[in-house]
Amino acid sequence: MLDTTQQQLLITRLNRVEGQVRGIRRMIQEPRLCVEILQQLSAAEAALNRVSLAILRYHVEKCVPEGLAGGQEEGNKSLKELVDIFARFSS
Repeated sequence: MLDTTQQQLLITRLNRVEGQVRGIRRMIQEPRLCVEILQQLSAAEAALNRVSLAILRYHVEKCVPEGLAGGQEEGNKSLKELVDIFARFSS
């Protein structure tokens, strides 16, 4: 689980993404040039990817070692989860 500091950092980032998405919706309603909307969509997607990467990094640095320290069965489960996560992000 994320610690309080990580939670707050990620909530701040997600609040920014939420603002970006609201802005994109307004751009579509106005309407604006497709290229401008696509640029904003790309920025929002990149911001979400940074949130994902931060959570993945935390998981690898904190959660996986705890799983490995919990014995072979727990360690195997933790490694399988990690491989599954990488598979999802590489699709």
